[in-house]
Amino acid sequence: MRSGIIGSGFAARFHFEALKRVYSVQVEVVGAYSKSPDELAEFASTRGIKIFDSLEELIDACDILHICTPPSTHEPIAVAVLKLDKDVIIEKPFTGYFGDGSKEFNGDVFSREDGLKHALESVQRMLDAEKASKGSIMYAENWVYAPAIQKERELIEKTGAQILWIQAQQSHSGSHSPDYGQWHLSGGGSLMGKGCHPLTAAIYLKHVDGRARTGKPIRPVSISCRTHSITRMPNFINERHLKDLYRDVEDYALVHIVFEDGTIADIVASELLQGGVKNYVEVHANNHRTICNIAPNNAMLTYNPVEENFKDIYVVEKTGTKQGWSFISPDEGWFNGYQHEMDAFYRSSAFGDPIESNSSLASDVIATIYAGYVSAERKGDEVLITSLL
Repeated sequence: MRSGIIGSGFAARFHFEALKRVYSVQVEVVGAYSKSPDELAEFASTRGIKIFDSLEELIDACDILHICTPPSTHEPIAVAVLKLDKDVIIEKPFTGYFGDGSKEFNGDVFSREDGLKHALESVQRMLDAEKASKGSIMYAENWVYAPAIQKERELIEKTGAQILWIQAQQSHSGSHSPDYGQWHLSGGGSLMGKGCHPLTAAIYLKHVDGRARTGKPIRPVSISCRTHSITRMPNFINERHLKDLYRDVEDYALVHIVFEDGTIADIVASELLQGGVKNYVEVHANNHRTICNIAPNNAMLTYNPVEENFKDIYVVEKTGTKQGWSFISPDEGWFNGYQHEMDAFYRSSAFGDPIESNSSLASDVIATIYAGYVSAERKGDEVLITSLL
């Protein structure tokens, strides 16, 4: 299968590495296209792939396209790919609201109701493009395909479990992306950029719960949310351990979700965590309890008495120091589900296997996130979640 990568930054790099581990089909990375020519030249040359001068030429040359660009660009690129009946893998966040296009736009002060309306319209246009296409949308949410989450899916399906309550979190010390922190590029702050991972995992597992027992996914129906901008407070004492480049987005979010069957999920997303990352999902079901430690986990613990010893060794994402005890990750991409999602997507494209992380799931996630922003604007009031399906 011929694949093309749209973008040349952080996401493009880990997509390319994950494609090396796809085993269900033979993958040929035809080339890449990006609007950042210098970055694209470095990305392509070090990987021995062709540079395409236009998006249209890359789409024509491929069977499946990877959108690894800022979320503000996802909709028009996805629609262009789908119009040519090609499958498209869309990196998270799926889409969103990125302002009114004016230089004066400020993410702190716009109406969250307007943001929700525009985000849902963007989702609807992407869903409509998929319905009119022979191609499919594959939502690149790696948490869905993390081995721990897929094992929990098996537990739910084989035991007929009812999930009663989900706790989940993604917290870091800040984002890799230079676009993060500006609403017009990222579509939000921690709730959007970090919260989309645990939100998707929680919603996905409730989809699984419903399909396994009744044949129909159980969807989120309401949300209560609070957001905060701690590192932008005038009294924040900055010791330089946390990123503080956020211009008009939040760095902390807390949400409570109610599903159609009355069950619940509580999720935290933040940029306020030191010492690496905290990525987990805890499932409280009627017949079992599971803790999915995506990162860190205790698969490998290493003690290093001298920082310099590990200067050329990757330990784990966003750790502040390599000295002392570390939850070192022997294969971070494997635990995070990157190779698993790519293999699943290519297997689906080649053989028609069902897509676990599909446009239906992506739609529910974006509807939930932007309803959450409306709730946060109302200081935590419960807000109904609109379903487009």
